Amino acid sequence: MTREPPVLLILAGPAGSGKSTLCDRLVAEFPGFSRVVTTTTRTPRTGEVDGVHYHFLTPEQFDAKVAEQAFLEWAWVHGKKRYGTLASSVLEPMEQGQSLVLSVDVQGVESFRQAAASNPLLARRMTTVFIVVDRERLIARMRGRAQDDEEEIAGRMRTAERELREAAKFDFLIESRTRDEDFAALLEILKKARARAAD
Repeated sequence: MTREPPVLLILAGPAGSGKSTLCDRLVAEFPGFSRVVTTTTRTPRTGEVDGVHYHFLTPEQFDAKVAEQAFLEWAWVHGKKRYGTLASSVLEPMEQGQSLVLSVDVQGVESFRQAAASNPLLARRMTTVFIVVDRERLIARMRGRAQDDEEEIAGRMRTAERELREAAKFDFLIESRTRDEDFAALLEILKKARARAAD
């Protein structure tokens, strides 16, 4: 049996679109997949573990990594906190044959596209997926998470509307419905990503 070529699936979508849930399920059900642990300056939420959910850095530590050009991408999110993806956390595992899944915002995906323009491994292995959620469902999901107040939700909805305008730039779209339907759609995309990586 030939080994599947490693792929990098990058999922984006508004807060509450279920992208983290899809990433977690893919890793849980497919042994060849790992989640890329991204970096942030925000404080951990209850239950989050440094190095598992995110690499939590102080603003000063983050600045040092930026100065070293250690990030493939990084950005301000909601104008308050920074998030980024270290190059080493993506390129090294893929070179060793590991498939990866990553959740970032649309700014981050654009930075990955720019990085892929000069990195053949990234260009061949990377597939971008945008999760589209209708407005009412998105607001209901955000309220259901009970993590954000109404002002925060309003801000996230403004961001979601901006992000939706970028959807056409992605390789694939998932029209979000139920968790199982969204995961089935992701698995179909994975088949196509692997076929492309094997060419």
